[in-house]
Amino acid sequence: MVLKKRLGTYADGVRVMTEKIEAFYRSLRGRRVAFIGTGVTNQQCIELFSRCGADITLCDKKPDIDAFGPYAEALKKLNIRYSLGERYLDGLAGQEIIMRTPGFEYYTPQLVAAREAGARVTSEMELFFELCPCQKIAVTGSDGKTTTTTLIAKMLEAAGYRVHLGGNLGRALLPVVDTIEPSDVAVIELSSFQLISMRQSPDVAVVTNVTPNHLDHHKDMREYIDAKRNILLYQRPDSRAVLGYENDVTRAMAADVKGSFQWFTRKSVVENGGFLRDDGTLCLAADGVVTPVLHKSEVALRGEHNLENLLAAFCAVRGMADERVMARVARTFAGVEHRIEPVRTLDGVQWFNDSIATSPTRVIAGLRAFDRKLIVIAGGSDKGISFAPLVPELLAHVKTLILTGATAAKIEDAVRADPGFAASGLVLLRAADMAKAVRLARDAARPGDIVSLSPACASFDCYPNFEARGRHYKELVNAL
Repeated sequence: MVLKKRLGTYADGVRVMTEKIEAFYRSLRGRRVAFIGTGVTNQQCIELFSRCGADITLCDKKPDIDAFGPYAEALKKLNIRYSLGERYLDGLAGQEIIMRTPGFEYYTPQLVAAREAGARVTSEMELFFELCPCQKIAVTGSDGKTTTTTLIAKMLEAAGYRVHLGGNLGRALLPVVDTIEPSDVAVIELSSFQLISMRQSPDVAVVTNVTPNHLDHHKDMREYIDAKRNILLYQRPDSRAVLGYENDVTRAMAADVKGSFQWFTRKSVVENGGFLRDDGTLCLAADGVVTPVLHKSEVALRGEHNLENLLAAFCAVRGMADERVMARVARTFAGVEHRIEPVRTLDGVQWFNDSIATSPTRVIAGLRAFDRKLIVIAGGSDKGISFAPLVPELLAHVKTLILTGATAAKIEDAVRADPGFAASGLVLLRAADMAKAVRLARDAARPGDIVSLSPACASFDCYPNFEARGRHYKELVNAL
């Protein structure tokens, strides 16, 4: 592996990091490395580790190599071993390094046994944090982290920085770590699955909010919260944190902060951070000085919740991008795919794709972004969280609820159990699949109506991820 040559004018610390990257690549030769799964980040890392001479075993539930679809051809070109099928985790035995895909549970017995036997269990993102030579800004939270991460990246790019976007969003960063300069900025979205085993924190850490989520993968809510806290626990005194003020969990995280921190809120006024003034102006405050950035009427993003995402991003880039840059991005950035994404208007009916809304809190924020009752398609795989908090919002903001997927009955039961259901006028419909759900929505809609895919659930009962679900929904809608 030949690294990009560094100029001799770099500081000693930079040369040390370059040597550290080179040493890491060299250390892989002949090492026994197991990869669990072939997600996007693992695919790129398998190829990188193979080029570096690692002795690779791919562990995956798929029964044979042809089951990997288009990626099968790339795998066949690599000199690696396979542990496939029901006993795929047997391949973890005897490994020196195990690369865990983020969605694979950290406390799985076979993984625990491998750690106890001396294997180093790590991930693409953990290794990147060790080797990255530039400043790292990372965002986590139950809701809003993708939009906030994207806003931060857009603002820094507009301010002239070379930005590397990755983590739970974007490309794998470890395979390109040798191309990153100290003057660059890495902007990273981190999920609880990634954070649960991380023992390093970013230079700037943003926590949007923490509400019940992913309880099908975490032992309990405490484990989920503790995973999120890792974004703060390993910071240094010169690090910064940005925390949601209105969320009880994130407010309590102030006790974990090692350096300076700012609040962000649209419901209160804070002395240090970002807030929404009574007149609708998004402001930044510090040292007794309040600086207006722009009025909320100028913001391109739909929904009050996105004002909080903007305020969090303003705080994160403060000192790196000025208020004019922040305002310019806020006026022009209209959103990320699958997040209250306009699909089309047909016969006077507006169709939106909010496939990212995989939790009740995210659906609630989406429903409140509109000024009328919606026709909503919901349901999917069960994450082990209650739908009870969602029901009053459905009764208040939805005229027709079309349920599909594995959780359809669970959501319907929660809705029918609410004392206000009978008087609400909410129409409940069931669909066998997404195609039927879209047809039912088309039949129910009249000019002036809004239809939104707002699942409140994960996608894994029918789709590999929420992106695939959103794309299928858009294809169906555009085919009407």
